[in-house]
Amino acid sequence: MTAAEPEVLSAADRAARFLDLEKAPFTLPGSRILVQRADGGVTMRLAEYERRLDDCVVVRELRVFGADGRLAGLVDVRPERIAFAGGVSLTFDGPDALSIGGNGRWTIELTVPGSAEHPALESGAWTPALPSAPVAGWRTSGADDVLLRDAPDGGTVVRLSLAGDDARVRIALGTPGAPAAAASHSAALAATTRVWHDWFERTPSVRPDLADLTAFCWWVLGANIVTLPGRGDARAVVPSKIGYVGLWQWDAYFIAAGLRHGDPELAREQLALAFGFPTPDGQLPDVVHDEGVLASSDDLPPGDRDNLRRAGSAIADPSAPIPLTKPPLAAWALRALEGLIDDPAWFDEAWQTVARSQEWWFAHSDLDGDGMPEYGHPYSSGLDDSPVFDGELPVASPDLAGYLILQDDLLASHARSVGDAAAAERHARRAERTLALLEDMWDDDAGFFRSRGAGRPLAAETAVSLLPLLTGRLPGRIVSRMLEALDDPDRFATQWAVPTVAARDAEFSAERMWRGPVWVNVNALIAEGLAVSGYAERSRELVEATLALVQHAGGPHEYFNPLTGEKARTATTSFGWSAALYIDLAVRASG
Repeated sequence: MTAAEPEVLSAADRAARFLDLEKAPFTLPGSRILVQRADGGVTMRLAEYERRLDDCVVVRELRVFGADGRLAGLVDVRPERIAFAGGVSLTFDGPDALSIGGNGRWTIELTVPGSAEHPALESGAWTPALPSAPVAGWRTSGADDVLLRDAPDGGTVVRLSLAGDDARVRIALGTPGAPAAAASHSAALAATTRVWHDWFERTPSVRPDLADLTAFCWWVLGANIVTLPGRGDARAVVPSKIGYVGLWQWDAYFIAAGLRHGDPELAREQLALAFGFPTPDGQLPDVVHDEGVLASSDDLPPGDRDNLRRAGSAIADPSAPIPLTKPPLAAWALRALEGLIDDPAWFDEAWQTVARSQEWWFAHSDLDGDGMPEYGHPYSSGLDDSPVFDGELPVASPDLAGYLILQDDLLASHARSVGDAAAAERHARRAERTLALLEDMWDDDAGFFRSRGAGRPLAAETAVSLLPLLTGRLPGRIVSRMLEALDDPDRFATQWAVPTVAARDAEFSAERMWRGPVWVNVNALIAEGLAVSGYAERSRELVEATLALVQHAGGPHEYFNPLTGEKARTATTSFGWSAALYIDLAVRASG
Protein backbone atom coordinates (compact mmCIF):
# COMPACT_ATOMS: atom_id res chain seq x y z
CA MET A 1 0.00 0.00 0.00
CA THR A 2 1.38 3.40 -0.97
CA ALA A 3 1.33 6.42 1.29
CA ALA A 4 -1.46 7.95 -0.81
CA GLU A 5 -3.88 5.04 -0.59
CA PRO A 6 -5.54 5.82 2.78
CA GLU A 7 -6.60 9.23 1.50
CA VAL A 8 -7.81 7.78 -1.81
CA LEU A 9 -9.89 5.16 -0.05
CA SER A 10 -11.26 7.81 2.27
CA ALA A 11 -12.46 9.87 -0.70
CA ALA A 12 -14.27 6.86 -2.13
CA ASP A 13 -15.83 6.13 1.25
CA ARG A 14 -17.00 9.73 1.55
CA ALA A 15 -18.54 9.72 -1.92
CA ALA A 16 -20.27 6.40 -1.26
CA ARG A 17 -22.44 8.05 1.38
CA PHE A 18 -24.29 9.92 -1.38
CA LEU A 19 -24.80 7.07 -3.87
CA ASP A 20 -28.53 6.38 -3.57
CA LEU A 21 -29.15 5.04 -7.12
CA GLU A 22 -31.75 7.76 -7.60
CA LYS A 23 -30.21 11.22 -7.48
CA ALA A 24 -26.81 9.59 -7.99
CA PRO A 25 -26.94 6.60 -10.36
CA PHE A 26 -24.34 3.85 -10.58
CA THR A 27 -22.07 4.50 -13.56
CA LEU A 28 -18.46 4.55 -14.73
CA PRO A 29 -16.27 7.30 -16.20
CA GLY A 30 -16.56 7.06 -19.98
CA SER A 31 -19.64 4.82 -19.94
CA ARG A 32 -23.16 5.61 -21.15
CA ILE A 33 -24.67 2.99 -18.81
CA LEU A 34 -26.69 4.18 -15.81
CA VAL A 35 -28.04 1.84 -13.14
CA GLN A 36 -30.84 3.11 -10.90
CA ARG A 37 -33.27 1.64 -8.40
CA ALA A 38 -36.32 -0.23 -9.65
CA ASP A 39 -39.01 -2.26 -7.90
CA GLY A 40 -37.03 -4.78 -5.88
CA GLY A 41 -33.91 -4.35 -7.98
CA VAL A 42 -32.33 -2.03 -10.51
CA THR A 43 -32.87 -0.79 -14.05
CA MET A 44 -30.25 -0.26 -16.78
CA ARG A 45 -30.54 2.79 -19.04
CA LEU A 46 -28.26 4.65 -21.41
CA ALA A 47 -27.34 8.31 -21.51
CA GLU A 48 -28.09 9.60 -25.02
CA TYR A 49 -28.08 13.09 -26.52
CA GLU A 50 -31.56 14.65 -26.56
CA ARG A 51 -33.34 11.49 -25.35
CA ARG A 52 -35.25 11.02 -22.11
CA LEU A 53 -33.90 8.28 -19.85
CA ASP A 54 -37.25 6.49 -19.96
CA ASP A 55 -36.77 6.17 -23.71
CA CYS A 56 -33.31 4.67 -23.25
CA VAL A 57 -34.04 1.48 -21.33
CA VAL A 58 -31.80 -1.52 -21.98
CA VAL A 59 -32.93 -3.67 -19.04
CA ARG A 60 -36.22 -2.55 -17.55
CA GLU A 61 -35.71 -4.54 -14.37
CA LEU A 62 -32.87 -6.63 -12.97
CA ARG A 63 -33.61 -8.60 -9.82
CA VAL A 64 -31.51 -11.09 -7.85
CA PHE A 65 -32.86 -14.05 -5.85
CA GLY A 66 -31.02 -16.15 -3.29
CA ALA A 67 -30.73 -19.92 -3.04
CA ASP A 68 -34.01 -19.98 -1.09
CA GLY A 69 -35.82 -18.26 -3.96
CA ARG A 70 -36.40 -15.06 -1.99
CA LEU A 71 -35.68 -11.65 -3.45
CA ALA A 72 -32.18 -10.47 -2.55
CA GLY A 73 -32.47 -6.74 -1.85
CA LEU A 74 -29.82 -4.08 -2.28
CA VAL A 75 -27.63 -3.79 0.81
CA ASP A 76 -24.85 -1.38 -0.19
CA VAL A 77 -23.69 0.90 -2.99
CA ARG A 78 -20.15 2.05 -3.60
CA PRO A 79 -18.56 3.70 -6.63
CA GLU A 80 -17.21 0.34 -7.83
CA ARG A 81 -20.15 -1.99 -7.10
CA ILE A 82 -23.72 -2.58 -5.97
CA ALA A 83 -24.09 -5.32 -3.35
CA PHE A 84 -27.18 -7.52 -3.03
CA ALA A 85 -28.08 -9.67 -0.03
CA GLY A 86 -26.43 -13.09 -0.11
CA GLY A 87 -23.10 -11.99 -1.55
CA VAL A 88 -24.07 -11.21 -5.16
CA SER A 89 -22.71 -7.94 -6.58
CA LEU A 90 -22.98 -5.87 -9.75
CA THR A 91 -20.05 -4.00 -11.26
CA PHE A 92 -18.81 -2.78 -14.64
CA ASP A 93 -16.82 -4.91 -17.06
CA GLY A 94 -15.45 -2.11 -19.15
CA PRO A 95 -17.54 0.91 -20.20
CA ASP A 96 -20.02 -1.10 -22.28
CA ALA A 97 -20.93 -4.00 -20.00
CA LEU A 98 -22.16 -4.94 -16.55
CA SER A 99 -21.05 -8.02 -14.63
CA ILE A 100 -23.26 -9.62 -11.97
CA GLY A 101 -21.61 -12.38 -9.98
CA GLY A 102 -21.43 -14.31 -6.75
CA ASN A 103 -20.75 -17.70 -5.17
CA GLY A 104 -23.10 -20.55 -4.34
CA ARG A 105 -26.55 -20.79 -5.92
CA TRP A 106 -28.50 -17.71 -6.98
CA THR A 107 -30.84 -16.54 -9.74
CA ILE A 108 -31.11 -13.36 -11.78
CA GLU A 109 -34.17 -12.10 -13.64
CA LEU A 110 -33.86 -9.60 -16.48
CA THR A 111 -36.88 -7.92 -18.05
CA VAL A 112 -35.83 -6.84 -21.53
CA PRO A 113 -37.57 -5.53 -24.67
CA GLY A 114 -38.85 -8.04 -27.20
CA SER A 115 -40.97 -11.16 -27.25
CA ALA A 116 -39.96 -14.45 -25.64
CA GLU A 117 -40.65 -16.05 -29.03
CA HIS A 118 -38.00 -13.95 -30.74
CA PRO A 119 -35.11 -16.14 -31.94
CA ALA A 120 -32.48 -13.57 -30.94
CA LEU A 121 -33.60 -13.63 -27.33
CA GLU A 122 -33.15 -17.36 -27.20
CA SER A 123 -29.51 -16.88 -28.18
CA GLY A 124 -28.99 -14.16 -25.57
CA ALA A 125 -29.49 -11.01 -27.66
CA TRP A 126 -32.06 -8.25 -27.97
CA THR A 127 -32.33 -4.88 -29.73
CA PRO A 128 -32.68 -1.74 -27.59
CA ALA A 129 -32.29 0.17 -30.90
CA LEU A 130 -30.45 3.08 -29.28
CA PRO A 131 -27.57 5.04 -30.82
CA SER A 132 -25.13 3.66 -28.25
CA ALA A 133 -26.72 0.19 -28.19
CA PRO A 134 -28.38 -1.02 -31.39
CA VAL A 135 -28.03 -4.50 -29.90
CA ALA A 136 -27.36 -5.91 -26.43
CA GLY A 137 -26.92 -9.37 -25.02
CA TRP A 138 -26.01 -11.56 -22.09
CA ARG A 139 -23.45 -14.28 -21.53
CA THR A 140 -23.18 -16.53 -18.51
CA SER A 141 -20.62 -18.67 -16.75
CA GLY A 142 -21.98 -21.15 -14.24
CA ALA A 143 -25.60 -21.07 -15.47
CA ASP A 144 -27.45 -24.37 -15.28
CA ASP A 145 -30.92 -23.18 -16.30
CA VAL A 146 -32.32 -20.50 -18.63
CA LEU A 147 -36.02 -19.69 -18.79
CA LEU A 148 -37.80 -17.14 -20.98
CA ARG A 149 -41.36 -15.93 -20.46
CA ASP A 150 -43.42 -12.95 -21.58
CA ALA A 151 -43.61 -10.14 -19.06
CA PRO A 152 -47.17 -9.06 -18.12
CA ASP A 153 -46.63 -5.49 -19.31
CA GLY A 154 -44.56 -6.29 -22.39
CA GLY A 155 -41.06 -7.51 -23.01
CA THR A 156 -39.51 -10.73 -21.83
CA VAL A 157 -38.38 -12.00 -18.44
CA VAL A 158 -35.11 -13.88 -18.75
CA ARG A 159 -34.50 -16.08 -15.69
CA LEU A 160 -30.94 -17.39 -15.30
CA SER A 161 -30.03 -19.78 -12.50
CA LEU A 162 -26.35 -19.92 -11.52
CA ALA A 163 -24.20 -21.97 -9.20
CA GLY A 164 -20.54 -22.34 -8.36
CA ASP A 165 -17.61 -20.12 -7.45
CA ASP A 166 -17.49 -16.73 -9.18
CA ALA A 167 -20.48 -17.56 -11.41
CA ARG A 168 -21.62 -14.56 -13.36
CA VAL A 169 -23.86 -12.96 -15.95
CA ARG A 170 -22.36 -10.36 -18.29
CA ILE A 171 -24.76 -7.88 -19.93
CA ALA A 172 -23.04 -6.14 -22.80
CA LEU A 173 -23.84 -3.53 -25.40
CA GLY A 174 -22.96 -4.87 -28.83
CA THR A 175 -22.53 -8.40 -30.08
CA PRO A 176 -23.33 -10.83 -27.27
CA GLY A 177 -20.70 -13.35 -28.39
CA ALA A 178 -17.83 -10.86 -28.08
CA PRO A 179 -15.20 -11.92 -25.54
CA ALA A 180 -15.54 -10.52 -22.06
CA ALA A 181 -13.23 -7.68 -21.11
CA ALA A 182 -12.38 -9.47 -17.87
CA ALA A 183 -11.91 -13.19 -17.32
CA SER A 184 -14.22 -13.31 -14.31
CA HIS A 185 -16.55 -11.26 -12.16
CA SER A 186 -13.88 -10.78 -9.53
CA ALA A 187 -11.48 -9.53 -12.23
CA ALA A 188 -14.13 -7.10 -13.52
CA LEU A 189 -14.70 -5.81 -9.99
CA ALA A 190 -10.96 -5.34 -9.51
CA ALA A 191 -10.67 -3.41 -12.78
CA THR A 192 -13.62 -1.14 -11.91
CA THR A 193 -12.14 -0.53 -8.48
CA ARG A 194 -8.88 0.57 -10.11
CA VAL A 195 -10.72 3.05 -12.37
CA TRP A 196 -12.34 4.73 -9.39
CA HIS A 197 -9.15 4.48 -7.31
CA ASP A 198 -7.26 6.41 -9.99
CA TRP A 199 -10.03 9.00 -10.19
CA PHE A 200 -10.33 9.55 -6.43
CA GLU A 201 -6.55 9.80 -6.15
CA ARG A 202 -6.94 13.22 -7.76
CA THR A 203 -9.59 14.51 -5.33
CA PRO A 204 -8.65 18.09 -4.35
CA SER A 205 -7.72 18.71 -0.72
CA VAL A 206 -10.13 20.93 1.22
CA ARG A 207 -11.13 21.76 4.79
CA PRO A 208 -12.42 18.79 6.84
CA ASP A 209 -15.96 20.18 7.00
CA LEU A 210 -16.07 20.35 3.18
CA ALA A 211 -14.38 17.01 2.48
CA ASP A 212 -17.45 14.76 2.25
CA LEU A 213 -19.27 16.80 -0.33
CA THR A 214 -16.07 17.62 -2.22
CA ALA A 215 -15.44 13.89 -2.62
CA PHE A 216 -18.99 13.41 -3.88
CA CYS A 217 -18.68 16.36 -6.26
CA TRP A 218 -15.45 14.84 -7.56
CA TRP A 219 -17.36 11.59 -8.08
CA VAL A 220 -20.03 13.55 -10.00
CA LEU A 221 -17.41 14.91 -12.39
CA GLY A 222 -15.98 11.44 -12.97
CA ALA A 223 -19.42 9.89 -13.29
CA ASN A 224 -20.41 12.50 -15.90
CA ILE A 225 -17.55 11.66 -18.28
CA VAL A 226 -18.74 10.27 -21.60
CA THR A 227 -16.78 9.54 -24.75
CA LEU A 228 -17.95 11.10 -28.00
CA PRO A 229 -17.42 8.51 -30.77
CA GLY A 230 -17.96 11.10 -33.48
CA ARG A 231 -15.20 13.21 -31.95
CA GLY A 232 -12.44 10.61 -31.85
CA ASP A 233 -13.67 9.27 -28.50
CA ALA A 234 -12.90 12.62 -26.87
CA ARG A 235 -13.77 12.76 -23.17
CA ALA A 236 -16.57 15.20 -22.45
CA VAL A 237 -17.67 15.91 -18.89
CA VAL A 238 -21.35 16.44 -19.56
CA PRO A 239 -23.68 18.51 -17.36
CA SER A 240 -25.53 15.32 -16.41
CA LYS A 241 -25.97 11.82 -17.77
CA ILE A 242 -29.55 12.34 -16.60
CA GLY A 243 -30.76 14.63 -19.37
CA TYR A 244 -27.81 16.69 -20.63
CA VAL A 245 -25.57 14.40 -22.69
CA GLY A 246 -23.31 16.71 -24.67
CA LEU A 247 -20.70 19.38 -24.10
CA TRP A 248 -22.44 22.73 -23.63
CA GLN A 249 -20.02 25.61 -24.10
CA TRP A 250 -20.91 27.47 -20.90
CA ASP A 251 -20.95 24.29 -18.82
CA ALA A 252 -17.52 23.36 -20.16
CA TYR A 253 -16.08 26.60 -18.77
CA PHE A 254 -17.49 26.11 -15.29
CA ILE A 255 -16.68 22.40 -15.24
CA ALA A 256 -13.09 23.13 -16.23
CA ALA A 257 -12.84 25.54 -13.29
CA GLY A 258 -13.38 22.66 -10.88
CA LEU A 259 -11.51 19.97 -12.80
CA ARG A 260 -8.33 22.04 -12.89
CA HIS A 261 -7.78 21.42 -9.17
CA GLY A 262 -7.38 17.67 -9.66
CA ASP A 263 -7.12 16.94 -13.39
CA PRO A 264 -5.92 19.97 -15.38
CA GLU A 265 -5.51 17.88 -18.53
CA LEU A 266 -9.15 16.82 -18.50
CA ALA A 267 -10.08 20.46 -17.87
CA ARG A 268 -8.08 21.41 -20.95
CA GLU A 269 -9.90 18.75 -22.97
CA GLN A 270 -13.21 20.44 -22.15
CA LEU A 271 -11.99 23.75 -23.51
CA ALA A 272 -10.45 22.05 -26.53
CA LEU A 273 -13.87 20.60 -27.39
CA ALA A 274 -15.65 23.90 -26.76
CA PHE A 275 -13.10 25.76 -28.93
CA GLY A 276 -12.73 23.04 -31.56
CA PHE A 277 -15.65 23.79 -33.89
CA PRO A 278 -15.98 27.54 -34.55
CA THR A 279 -17.96 28.73 -37.53
CA PRO A 280 -15.96 30.46 -40.30
CA ASP A 281 -16.81 33.84 -38.78
CA GLY A 282 -15.60 32.82 -35.31
CA GLN A 283 -18.83 31.94 -33.48
CA LEU A 284 -18.42 29.12 -30.95
CA PRO A 285 -21.23 26.54 -30.95
CA ASP A 286 -23.71 26.15 -28.12
CA VAL A 287 -23.24 22.36 -27.93
CA VAL A 288 -20.78 19.74 -29.17
CA HIS A 289 -22.42 16.31 -29.21
CA ASP A 290 -22.18 12.82 -30.72
CA GLU A 291 -23.76 13.74 -34.02
CA GLY A 292 -22.26 17.17 -34.62
CA VAL A 293 -22.70 20.63 -33.13
CA LEU A 294 -25.57 22.92 -32.23
CA ALA A 295 -24.59 26.35 -33.61
CA SER A 296 -27.85 27.64 -35.06
CA SER A 297 -31.58 27.01 -35.01
CA ASP A 298 -31.04 24.80 -38.07
CA ASP A 299 -29.13 22.37 -35.82
CA LEU A 300 -31.92 21.88 -33.30
CA PRO A 301 -33.44 18.40 -33.05
CA PRO A 302 -36.65 18.16 -35.14
CA GLY A 303 -38.84 17.81 -32.05
CA ASP A 304 -37.49 21.06 -30.62
CA ARG A 305 -38.09 22.90 -33.88
CA ASP A 306 -41.66 21.58 -34.08
CA ASN A 307 -42.39 22.69 -30.50
CA LEU A 308 -40.98 26.14 -31.18
CA ARG A 309 -42.99 26.52 -34.39
CA ARG A 310 -46.16 25.67 -32.48
CA ALA A 311 -45.23 28.38 -29.99
CA GLY A 312 -44.72 30.86 -32.82
CA SER A 313 -41.00 31.28 -32.21
CA ALA A 314 -38.89 32.88 -34.93
CA ILE A 315 -36.07 30.53 -33.98
CA ALA A 316 -37.99 27.74 -35.71
CA ASP A 317 -38.33 29.67 -38.97
CA PRO A 318 -36.30 27.67 -41.51
CA SER A 319 -35.87 30.78 -43.67
CA ALA A 320 -34.17 32.73 -40.90
CA PRO A 321 -31.72 30.58 -38.91
CA ILE A 322 -30.56 32.18 -35.68
CA PRO A 323 -27.02 31.63 -34.32
CA LEU A 324 -26.95 29.77 -31.01
CA THR A 325 -23.97 30.10 -28.70
CA LYS A 326 -23.30 30.78 -25.02
CA PRO A 327 -22.08 33.82 -23.06
CA PRO A 328 -18.46 34.85 -23.71
CA LEU A 329 -16.59 33.47 -20.71
CA ALA A 330 -14.01 31.69 -22.87
CA ALA A 331 -11.10 33.92 -21.83
CA TRP A 332 -12.15 33.65 -18.18
CA ALA A 333 -11.96 29.85 -18.43
CA LEU A 334 -8.72 29.83 -20.41
CA ARG A 335 -6.98 32.15 -17.96
CA ALA A 336 -7.78 29.72 -15.12
CA LEU A 337 -5.70 26.98 -16.80
CA GLU A 338 -2.60 29.05 -17.41
CA GLY A 339 0.32 27.76 -15.37
CA LEU A 340 -1.29 24.33 -14.99
CA ILE A 341 -0.71 22.99 -18.52
CA ASP A 342 2.68 23.15 -20.28
CA ASP A 343 1.60 23.49 -23.89
CA PRO A 344 2.39 26.99 -25.25
CA ALA A 345 1.31 26.12 -28.80
CA TRP A 346 -2.13 25.00 -27.62
CA PHE A 347 -2.60 28.14 -25.54
CA ASP A 348 -1.56 30.35 -28.48
CA GLU A 349 -4.16 28.72 -30.70
CA ALA A 350 -6.79 28.85 -27.95
CA TRP A 351 -6.26 32.57 -27.38
CA GLN A 352 -6.63 33.16 -31.13
CA THR A 353 -9.92 31.22 -31.09
CA VAL A 354 -11.17 33.32 -28.17
CA ALA A 355 -10.18 36.53 -29.99
CA ARG A 356 -12.11 35.48 -33.12
CA SER A 357 -15.11 34.62 -30.96
CA GLN A 358 -14.98 38.05 -29.34
CA GLU A 359 -14.94 39.67 -32.79
CA TRP A 360 -18.01 37.63 -33.73
CA TRP A 361 -20.02 39.10 -30.86
CA PHE A 362 -19.38 42.66 -32.01
CA ALA A 363 -19.57 41.98 -35.77
CA HIS A 364 -22.57 39.62 -35.83
CA SER A 365 -24.49 39.95 -32.57
CA ASP A 366 -24.77 43.74 -32.31
CA LEU A 367 -28.17 43.37 -33.87
CA ASP A 368 -29.27 47.01 -33.62
CA GLY A 369 -25.89 48.49 -34.52
CA ASP A 370 -25.46 50.62 -31.39
CA GLY A 371 -22.12 49.11 -30.38
CA MET A 372 -23.55 46.90 -27.64
CA PRO A 373 -24.01 43.24 -28.66
CA GLU A 374 -27.30 41.57 -27.76
CA TYR A 375 -28.59 38.08 -27.20
CA GLY A 376 -30.40 37.04 -30.37
CA HIS A 377 -32.24 34.30 -28.51
CA PRO A 378 -32.54 33.14 -24.88
CA TYR A 379 -30.64 29.92 -25.72
CA SER A 380 -27.48 31.97 -26.25
CA SER A 381 -27.70 33.54 -22.80
CA GLY A 382 -27.71 30.34 -20.76
CA LEU A 383 -30.71 31.88 -18.93
CA ASP A 384 -33.41 30.41 -21.14
CA ASP A 385 -36.45 31.15 -18.97
CA SER A 386 -35.34 34.47 -17.44
CA PRO A 387 -38.02 37.20 -17.44
CA VAL A 388 -35.59 39.48 -19.31
CA PHE A 389 -36.70 37.45 -22.35
CA ASP A 390 -40.42 38.00 -21.79
CA GLY A 391 -40.29 41.01 -24.07
CA GLU A 392 -39.10 41.42 -27.62
CA LEU A 393 -35.80 40.20 -28.98
CA PRO A 394 -32.96 40.99 -29.25
CA VAL A 395 -32.06 41.61 -25.61
CA ALA A 396 -29.18 43.82 -24.49
CA SER A 397 -28.33 42.51 -21.05
CA PRO A 398 -25.87 43.82 -18.45
CA ASP A 399 -24.38 40.38 -17.88
CA LEU A 400 -23.39 40.12 -21.55
CA ALA A 401 -21.86 43.58 -21.41
CA GLY A 402 -19.89 42.60 -18.31
CA TYR A 403 -18.62 39.38 -19.90
CA LEU A 404 -17.53 41.24 -23.03
CA ILE A 405 -15.68 43.89 -21.04
CA LEU A 406 -13.92 41.21 -18.99
CA GLN A 407 -13.04 39.24 -22.12
CA ASP A 408 -11.62 42.26 -23.91
CA ASP A 409 -9.60 43.14 -20.79
CA LEU A 410 -8.19 39.60 -20.65
CA LEU A 411 -7.45 39.60 -24.37
CA ALA A 412 -5.66 42.93 -23.98
CA SER A 413 -3.60 41.54 -21.12
CA HIS A 414 -2.68 38.46 -23.15
CA ALA A 415 -1.77 40.57 -26.18
CA ARG A 416 0.55 42.69 -24.02
CA SER A 417 2.18 39.53 -22.63
CA VAL A 418 3.10 38.36 -26.15
CA GLY A 419 4.22 41.79 -27.34
CA ASP A 420 1.23 42.60 -29.58
CA ALA A 421 0.74 46.24 -28.62
CA ALA A 422 -1.73 46.96 -31.42
CA ALA A 423 -4.09 44.15 -30.40
CA ALA A 424 -3.78 45.14 -26.75
CA GLU A 425 -4.78 48.71 -27.56
CA ARG A 426 -7.68 47.57 -29.74
CA HIS A 427 -9.14 45.36 -27.02
CA ALA A 428 -8.58 47.98 -24.32
CA ARG A 429 -10.34 50.71 -26.33
CA ARG A 430 -13.32 48.49 -27.02
CA ALA A 431 -13.58 47.51 -23.37
CA GLU A 432 -13.77 51.22 -22.47
CA ARG A 433 -16.51 51.82 -25.07
CA THR A 434 -18.52 48.86 -23.83
CA LEU A 435 -18.11 50.00 -20.22
CA ALA A 436 -19.55 53.41 -21.15
CA LEU A 437 -22.52 51.74 -22.85
CA LEU A 438 -23.02 49.49 -19.82
CA GLU A 439 -23.11 52.50 -17.48
CA ASP A 440 -25.85 53.97 -19.67
CA MET A 441 -27.98 50.93 -18.75
CA TRP A 442 -27.89 51.87 -15.05
CA ASP A 443 -31.26 53.06 -13.72
CA ASP A 444 -30.40 55.17 -10.68
CA ASP A 445 -34.00 55.45 -9.49
CA ALA A 446 -34.53 51.67 -9.55
CA GLY A 447 -31.00 50.89 -8.34
CA PHE A 448 -30.09 48.29 -10.95
CA PHE A 449 -28.90 47.80 -14.53
CA ARG A 450 -31.91 47.42 -16.79
CA SER A 451 -31.92 44.97 -19.65
CA ARG A 452 -33.39 46.21 -22.91
CA GLY A 453 -35.62 44.25 -25.25
CA ALA A 454 -35.62 45.56 -28.82
CA GLY A 455 -34.22 48.80 -27.43
CA ARG A 456 -36.84 49.31 -24.71
CA PRO A 457 -35.97 49.10 -20.97
CA LEU A 458 -37.37 46.00 -19.28
CA ALA A 459 -39.02 46.02 -15.87
CA ALA A 460 -37.64 42.74 -14.50
CA GLU A 461 -34.97 42.99 -11.81
CA THR A 462 -32.78 39.93 -12.08
CA ALA A 463 -29.36 38.71 -10.98
CA VAL A 464 -27.94 39.63 -14.39
CA SER A 465 -27.90 43.21 -13.06
CA LEU A 466 -25.27 42.10 -10.51
CA LEU A 467 -22.91 40.31 -12.88
CA PRO A 468 -21.14 43.46 -14.21
CA LEU A 469 -19.29 43.35 -10.88
CA LEU A 470 -17.02 40.88 -12.71
CA THR A 471 -15.41 43.74 -14.59
CA GLY A 472 -13.97 45.21 -11.40
CA ARG A 473 -14.38 48.59 -13.12
CA LEU A 474 -17.76 49.91 -12.03
CA PRO A 475 -17.99 53.35 -10.37
CA GLY A 476 -18.10 53.20 -6.58
CA ARG A 477 -21.55 54.75 -6.42
CA ILE A 478 -22.97 51.92 -8.55
CA VAL A 479 -21.19 49.21 -6.58
CA SER A 480 -22.60 50.65 -3.35
CA ARG A 481 -26.12 50.43 -4.73
CA MET A 482 -25.51 46.84 -5.83
CA LEU A 483 -24.39 45.95 -2.30
CA GLU A 484 -27.62 47.47 -1.00
CA ALA A 485 -29.55 45.18 -3.34
CA LEU A 486 -27.61 42.15 -2.08
CA ASP A 487 -28.47 43.12 1.51
CA ASP A 488 -32.17 43.78 0.92
CA PRO A 489 -34.49 40.85 1.90
CA ASP A 490 -37.06 42.16 -0.57
CA ARG A 491 -34.52 41.86 -3.38
CA PHE A 492 -31.55 39.46 -3.21
CA ALA A 493 -31.08 38.73 0.51
CA THR A 494 -33.47 35.79 0.60
CA GLN A 495 -32.87 33.14 3.24
CA TRP A 496 -30.71 31.28 0.74
CA ALA A 497 -29.08 33.73 -1.66
CA VAL A 498 -28.65 34.79 -4.41
CA PRO A 499 -32.03 34.37 -6.15
CA THR A 500 -31.92 34.84 -9.91
CA VAL A 501 -34.89 37.22 -9.78
CA ALA A 502 -35.38 39.82 -7.03
CA ALA A 503 -37.89 38.63 -4.44
CA ARG A 504 -39.95 41.81 -4.87
CA ASP A 505 -40.26 41.35 -8.63
CA ALA A 506 -43.65 40.29 -9.97
CA GLU A 507 -41.97 37.49 -11.94
CA PHE A 508 -40.22 35.95 -8.92
CA SER A 509 -40.82 32.22 -8.49
CA ALA A 510 -38.91 30.15 -5.96
CA GLU A 511 -39.16 27.02 -8.12
CA ARG A 512 -39.20 28.06 -11.78
CA MET A 513 -35.92 27.82 -13.69
CA TRP A 514 -34.08 31.17 -13.86
CA ARG A 515 -37.04 33.00 -12.29
CA GLY A 516 -35.89 32.86 -8.68
CA PRO A 517 -33.94 29.70 -7.87
CA VAL A 518 -30.31 29.98 -6.82
CA TRP A 519 -27.69 28.76 -9.28
CA VAL A 520 -24.15 27.98 -8.10
CA ASN A 521 -22.57 29.49 -11.21
CA VAL A 522 -24.32 32.84 -10.69
CA ASN A 523 -23.23 32.91 -7.05
CA ALA A 524 -19.66 32.03 -7.99
CA LEU A 525 -19.50 34.81 -10.57
CA ILE A 526 -20.99 37.37 -8.18
CA ALA A 527 -18.52 36.28 -5.48
CA GLU A 528 -15.65 36.78 -7.91
CA GLY A 529 -17.09 40.14 -8.91
CA LEU A 530 -17.22 41.26 -5.28
CA ALA A 531 -13.59 40.26 -4.82
CA VAL A 532 -12.27 42.10 -7.88
CA SER A 533 -14.42 45.12 -6.97
CA GLY A 534 -12.64 45.47 -3.62
CA TYR A 535 -15.01 43.59 -1.32
CA ALA A 536 -12.99 40.53 -0.39
CA GLU A 537 -14.85 39.86 2.86
CA ARG A 538 -18.24 40.09 1.18
CA SER A 539 -16.95 37.70 -1.44
CA ARG A 540 -15.83 35.21 1.23
CA GLU A 541 -19.23 35.43 2.90
CA LEU A 542 -21.02 34.58 -0.33
CA VAL A 543 -18.61 31.71 -1.03
CA GLU A 544 -19.31 30.24 2.42
CA ALA A 545 -23.06 30.74 2.02
CA THR A 546 -23.00 28.96 -1.34
CA LEU A 547 -21.05 26.02 0.09
CA ALA A 548 -23.55 25.84 2.96
CA LEU A 549 -26.46 25.86 0.50
CA VAL A 550 -25.15 22.86 -1.45
CA GLN A 551 -24.48 21.00 1.80
CA HIS A 552 -27.94 21.83 3.14
CA ALA A 553 -29.58 20.56 -0.05
CA GLY A 554 -27.62 17.31 0.04
CA GLY A 555 -25.70 17.67 -3.17
CA PRO A 556 -24.78 19.67 -6.28
CA HIS A 557 -28.21 20.05 -7.85
CA GLU A 558 -28.90 22.11 -10.94
CA TYR A 559 -30.67 24.88 -8.99
CA PHE A 560 -32.08 25.50 -5.51
CA ASN A 561 -35.18 27.02 -3.90
CA PRO A 562 -34.04 30.35 -2.38
CA LEU A 563 -36.62 30.15 0.43
CA THR A 564 -36.00 26.58 1.63
CA GLY A 565 -32.49 25.88 0.38
CA GLU A 566 -33.67 22.55 -1.03
CA LYS A 567 -33.39 21.21 -4.56
CA ALA A 568 -36.01 22.80 -6.78
CA ARG A 569 -38.56 20.21 -7.86
CA THR A 570 -37.63 20.13 -11.54
CA ALA A 571 -33.87 20.54 -11.12
CA THR A 572 -31.51 17.85 -12.34
CA THR A 573 -29.32 16.18 -9.73
CA SER A 574 -25.59 15.38 -9.76
CA PHE A 575 -25.20 18.45 -11.97
CA GLY A 576 -21.78 19.06 -13.51
CA TRP A 577 -21.17 22.76 -13.06
CA SER A 578 -22.66 22.81 -9.57
CA ALA A 579 -20.25 20.01 -8.60
CA ALA A 580 -17.28 21.65 -10.29
CA LEU A 581 -17.91 25.08 -8.82
CA TYR A 582 -18.53 23.62 -5.36
CA ILE A 583 -15.03 22.12 -5.63
CA ASP A 584 -13.59 25.40 -6.89
CA LEU A 585 -15.22 27.38 -4.06
CA ALA A 586 -14.22 24.75 -1.47
CA VAL A 587 -10.59 24.93 -2.58
CA ARG A 588 -10.70 28.73 -2.41
CA ALA A 589 -12.33 28.68 1.02
CA SER A 590 -9.71 26.21 2.29
CA GLY A 591 -6.70 28.24 1.20
